[in-house]
This record gives sequence, structure tokens and C-alpha cells, in this order.
Amino acid sequence: MAKGRGSAIVVAMVIMGMLMLPQVAEAASYVVGGAGGWTFNVDAWPKGKRFKAGDTLVFNYNSGIHNMVAVDKKGYDSCSAPSSAKVYQSGKDQIKLKKGQSFFICSIAGHCQSGMKVAVSAS
Repeated sequence: MAKGRGSAIVVAMVIMGMLMLPQVAEAASYVVGGAGGWTFNVDAWPKGKRFKAGDTLVFNYNSGIHNMVAVDKKGYDSCSAPSSAKVYQSGKDQIKLKKGQSFFICSIAGHCQSGMKVAVSAS
């Protein structure tokens, strides 16, 4: 009987692992702004897209003239980043989405106000 319990535990662990696998396999990668990348007037880019926790947003841009900052809703609405915010500047930044809303702006003067910002919601 001890062998039977051990086998049942192994089978249960294998089944649990298989159930978790589709969630990992389904993660998608999105280039923010599409072919044009992270630039002006991308604020409408997320419309019609369904994001999930674990998906990756790729921000491709000219690092000499732009950046990317993850902000909260207030920062998104006001186009301002707190001094403690991490400023991404590689030109090829990748952000893995967590469940809920995420907000991103370019903090270079005037860029966010010109539509260089996105808000996404991941389920």
C-alpha cells in the first residue's frame, strides 16, 4: 500500500505541473507601438488587445531622445514621474506584466503630452 500512495503523489504532482504549463506557454510578447515602436501618439495602441499577467511589453525606441518610466495612474494622467521612479533608457526595455493596470510614460519634456504614454490592463 505504501507504493500505491507514493505513485499517487507522483501522478498528482505531474498533473499539477501539466496544469501550470499552459499558463507559461500562453505568455505573449508585444512590441509597444507596433512596427513604429515606442514613440509619439502610441497612447491608443493598447485598444483591442487583451493582455494577461506574464505577457511582456517590449519598448523599442531611440535611447538618445526617449526613455520609458513605469508610473501609477496619477503619474500617467499628469505626465509626471516621481523622483524615485526607475527610468529605463536602453532603447530595448522589456517589462513583464503583473495582473491589474500598468502605466508607462516617456519623461522627456513634452513627449508624454504628445501621446508617448500607454496604459494596459492585464487579466
